Parts: sequence; C-alpha cells; structure tokens
Amino acid sequence: MTDIAEAADDTALDRSEVARSIERLRLAENRLARRRQNACGPSENARAATRFIFDMSDQGILVTPTEVAEHLEISTPSVTGILNRLRAGGLITFLPHPDDGRSKYVVPLDRDDDLDGIDPLTAQIRGLADTLSADQAAAVAAFIDLVTDAVDDECR
Repeated sequence: MTDIAEAADDTALDRSEVARSIERLRLAENRLARRRQNACGPSENARAATRFIFDMSDQGILVTPTEVAEHLEISTPSVTGILNRLRAGGLITFLPHPDDGRSKYVVPLDRDDDLDGIDPLTAQIRGLADTLSADQAAAVAAFIDLVTDAVDDECR
C-alpha cells in the first residue's frame, strides 16, 4: 500500500471513530436521562429550564413560562409543573408582567446560586473543555453544532 493510500485509510478510520464516539455519547446521555428519571435529582427538563432561565437572566432578558415551554419544546402545562417545583425548591420566583396582568416572568430567586450544584456534569464538561487548545475547541464545537442540528432535525 502506498503512503497516500495508508493516509487515506487512517483518515477514514479516524472519521469512523468520531461517529462511533458520538453514538457512544448519545447512548450514555440516554442512560443518564433514565437514571435521573428514577432517583438522581431534578429531571432533564427541570435542569434545562433552570439553565435557560439563569442564562436569559444573565443576558438581561426576562422570560415567561410560555417561552420556557417553547425553548424546551414541551407543553405549557408540563412547564407549569416544572416551574412550580423549581419555585418550591427556592431556585426561581415569578414577577408580574407590568403590561399584562395575566402573564408573569420567571426569574432566578438568587442569581448567585451555583448552577454547578444543580448540574455538576456541566462543570465537569467545562473543565474538560478547558484542556483543549483554541483550534481544537473551535473544531469540536463546530462538529458538535452540526451533530446537534442533525439530531434536532430528526423526525420533524
């Protein structure tokens, strides 16, 4: 085999390994979601709602329960239950909408709360990302964005 053919084979194997790695990640996420449903703290949707509410607050954007539901792509009644549990847990509160008496905003109760305590896996992932060079981080982020788009487009 020539050097060019060997290099092409190595590249194909590397790319194949990337696809297998993503599939292992998807399977691990599914296992984690099942474990969290049974006995491991807040649900995935509650974690995602909390992160969304905190992130929007950091950007100075107030969100309504309907916007949280749209972000999570779940029904408003489902979000109501999630938000009520987050409120009971002391993570969020509601503020009246100044222009619409029927609406309210969802805001963090204490913006100094440690989201890493709510989702320690995210803190661990941030630490792993800190080990990447800028070029590596850009390449990984770009690839994961493409995979995310493919997953989001599935079954639509």
